[in-house]
Amino acid sequence: MEIKLIMKTSLFNYSLPPECIAQSPVSPRDASRLLVYNRSSQKINHDHFYNLKKYLSPEDVLVFNNTKVFPARLILNKPVLRPVQQVQGRPEELNGRQAQGTSGGGKVEIFLLQDLGHGHWECLAKNLGSSSELFLGCQKICDILKDKNKVVAKFSLNKKDFEKFLDQNGQTPTPPYIKTKDSKLIRQKYQTIYASHKGSVAAPTAGLHFTKRIFKELNKLGVQQEFVTLHVGLGTFAPIKSKKIEDHKLHTEYAILDSATCHRLNTAKQEGRRIIAVGTTSLRVLESLSNKSGKLKSFKGEINLFIYPSYKFEFVNSLITNFHLPQSSLLMLVAALVGRKKILQLYKLAVQKKYRFYSFGDAMLII
Repeated sequence: MEIKLIMKTSLFNYSLPPECIAQSPVSPRDASRLLVYNRSSQKINHDHFYNLKKYLSPEDVLVFNNTKVFPARLILNKPVLRPVQQVQGRPEELNGRQAQGTSGGGKVEIFLLQDLGHGHWECLAKNLGSSSELFLGCQKICDILKDKNKVVAKFSLNKKDFEKFLDQNGQTPTPPYIKTKDSKLIRQKYQTIYASHKGSVAAPTAGLHFTKRIFKELNKLGVQQEFVTLHVGLGTFAPIKSKKIEDHKLHTEYAILDSATCHRLNTAKQEGRRIIAVGTTSLRVLESLSNKSGKLKSFKGEINLFIYPSYKFEFVNSLITNFHLPQSSLLMLVAALVGRKKILQLYKLAVQKKYRFYSFGDAMLII
């Protein structure tokens, strides 16, 4: 009889002083610190990311997530309601009636989550109320549609004009623990240097440490580099609220693994080469699309694999990752790779050694 594992979410809590939360990245990016943990020898090294090559070999394969963060946060306004005083030149009795104007209503913050096609976007909205139209100044921007529990914004702009509108008026979202209001810094720094497929509302942060210098060294060493796509959703960094891990359902995200990349990765795996995922997002793509024999299939669509302790890894051997929030699915994923007690011990050590945590923080290499 199979015994089902029941694990409490509270087992993945830990104490973190506020001063350990990084508010901006180091410069240059690869000057961040690197905690290296070898699972077989239990050895721990404290280093810097610019020395990453010391821990790699020509037989290794690094797999990156090439998604690109887009300015998904918009501040719009509701239409103002004001008295109609004249219709076709004749006075109109008001009797308390109101007519819609074109600007000046209360502010509404919308957060674009997923492109549904044909100008429709699933979104989150603050202070929306019963508004069915949203404006920017006097220009109507979108209609608001309600679809069961979803809020959908319908934009009338074509794709090219919509992207231009977002670039000019959208804000790059950041997690709530980053307090900086410098939008220029955020737009420049909260993006990997190899980002190419626009679609994420949050950066795959393990990739933020890579620089041109690092890639030059990887090429010289002969490390194979492959790219997959996972458009990171808002739920990635959210703490799990259910008391039991098994009760939590992970949000879906859009992933792409093309056939050519799939073939090269399968070949490398068959040759016994070490597969190192750069970030939890790359890892989830590979594990979601791998069968129990450790063979990938090409894919384009939604995935929502929830990885936590007791999970058996089929494709990935090693991981480069940042230090994650307590009780988050990302911390549970890393715990599945090294063990719950061990990852909490490593995090405690990282706090003692004053590593910087979260999106703009330092990195960990698990080999």
